[in-house]
Amino acid sequence: MLGKIALEEAFALPRFEEKTRWWASLFSTDPETHVKEITDITKIRIEHADKHGVGYQILSYTAPGVQDIWDPAEAQALAVEINDYIAEQIKERPDRFGAFATLSMHNPQEAATELRRCVEKHGFLGALVNDTQRAGPDGDDMIFYDNASWDIFWQTCTELNVPLYLHPRNPTGTIYNKLWADRKWLVGPPLSFAQGVSLHVLGMVTNGVFDRHPSLQIILGHLGEHIPFDMWRINHWFEDRKKQLGLRETCKRTIREYFADNLWITTSGHFSTNTLKFCMGEVSADRILFSIDYPFETFSDACEWFDSAELNLVDKAKIGRENAKRLFRLGAYKDSEA
Repeated sequence: MLGKIALEEAFALPRFEEKTRWWASLFSTDPETHVKEITDITKIRIEHADKHGVGYQILSYTAPGVQDIWDPAEAQALAVEINDYIAEQIKERPDRFGAFATLSMHNPQEAATELRRCVEKHGFLGALVNDTQRAGPDGDDMIFYDNASWDIFWQTCTELNVPLYLHPRNPTGTIYNKLWADRKWLVGPPLSFAQGVSLHVLGMVTNGVFDRHPSLQIILGHLGEHIPFDMWRINHWFEDRKKQLGLRETCKRTIREYFADNLWITTSGHFSTNTLKFCMGEVSADRILFSIDYPFETFSDACEWFDSAELNLVDKAKIGRENAKRLFRLGAYKDSEA
């Protein structure tokens, strides 16, 4: 399929090459290739994209990124640097690249202001945030964005009509020591990523974020971070149990209605046709977006799987590009009408 759109595609600042190499050594069997791919912006990516039919990519700063910086001033300065850097890198290729804003999430107004700057000045298509923001004097605190103090930020997202991609980050500090240190192989895609993001987004659901901001759009990667597989059970407990006990005060619609109106999932890093079809049954093809998770995953694995997946052509077109065109209000790009 030509003209696919991919939107969980990471980059890193070249000046952090040594840190990137160290980080890659924790999960990659070929750290040098990873460093080359994640610091490249327009050469290697376009070569991969041309080979595998990806017409447009939305780039975002790699995890854990700014969410791993607990000093507010340092986090904000790095976010601005990252945003200005990627805007400069992609400005000559608007037919191939867009970007998500990187945000320090220490302060709702500051995050809202930087998001507005990125959208209005640079034409960014939304933001990607790596789950909770580390905070506190030793970085052991976590800031969630699911209470009313964050309404000014969510209101800015809706005013600008841009989505936020809620991406995972590794567990840190006391949480890591208590839960994951003795189970380190479960950190990341096997379990911890889904656990963190699903807690956060279900907190947004149950704390009324989507009721206060009914047009807000949130994207979840990795086929929904396990939530679609628990949809019936979540709905059963919310509707038949918890709302009898008070949840109705802060969660006015059903979990399925929030998925229909506010939540999207992507195929990033989860290339299983059976699983995709299950998710289509639970959340519908209208709320699923193709993605790769490059360079943590490869163009070839993602694209060859998706192109050969046994889906009807209407659903394949929706997931591959049409849903993203609609969500991001995209104009023409390479092979956008192929």
